[in-house]
Amino acid sequence: MFWRQLRLKILPLCALLYCTVLVSCTTLAATPVVDSSQNYQYHTIHSPDGIGKFYQGREIAKVMGHTEVLWLERPSRETEEQPQKVLDTLDLQSTDVVADIGAGTGYFSFRMAQKLPNGKVLAVDIQPEMLDIIEFLKKDTGITNVETILGNINNSNLSDNSIDLALMVDAYHEFSHPYEVMQAITKALKPGGRVVIVEYCKENPFIPIKGLHKMSQNQVKKEMAIVGLQWQNTDESLPNQHIITFAKTVSQEPINKNKSSN
Repeated sequence: MFWRQLRLKILPLCALLYCTVLVSCTTLAATPVVDSSQNYQYHTIHSPDGIGKFYQGREIAKVMGHTEVLWLERPSRETEEQPQKVLDTLDLQSTDVVADIGAGTGYFSFRMAQKLPNGKVLAVDIQPEMLDIIEFLKKDTGITNVETILGNINNSNLSDNSIDLALMVDAYHEFSHPYEVMQAITKALKPGGRVVIVEYCKENPFIPIKGLHKMSQNQVKKEMAIVGLQWQNTDESLPNQHIITFAKTVSQEPINKNKSSN
């Protein structure tokens, strides 16, 4: 009942911003240009759903802007993504400080906050419009342990050693600077802190999501290893998504030299 009422609050707020999600069309990449840091490649011919920038052989997807927020709050998300299963997998402790990276409308932020009576959620997004929606919902729901943080394209703006968990749901594949952002997140984790990435399974071609908005488990593992995160487990209990967990060890440091694969 609570989430149904919350959705009724947000739908009128966002209705004029909605844009229908289109079917993907993929094209082949041309000869790449490699940037000076050796982390990224750029292709002039690329998928219309991507930005022409490649990381470890993966084209980065276009960001879902604030004009498409109704997709985040669609009623079918309860059955398609089963958010309660994601929450159960997180094994949250009451005092945890959790960063919801790419928080959007706070779909997961508010759900996690209710499980953290002595902790809090840091809702991070690079779009001020998304954070405005979260602030509106904070006042409307009376949930006080959600704090909004405006990140930028290469930094989550979290303090070092400040979080127990970083959660990214259907967001990581859109980061325009994944190497830099994940370096910053790794620094923000406390020793033993975890990163949980939820992405649509690229291994399954029948999932009706644009190709660049899916990621394979192997690709996620490869990219997290570059910043020194250790794979812990992969939960495949969701209908269409992986829940992939990584941990920061005490001695971990991000790898500085990172060359993109073709």
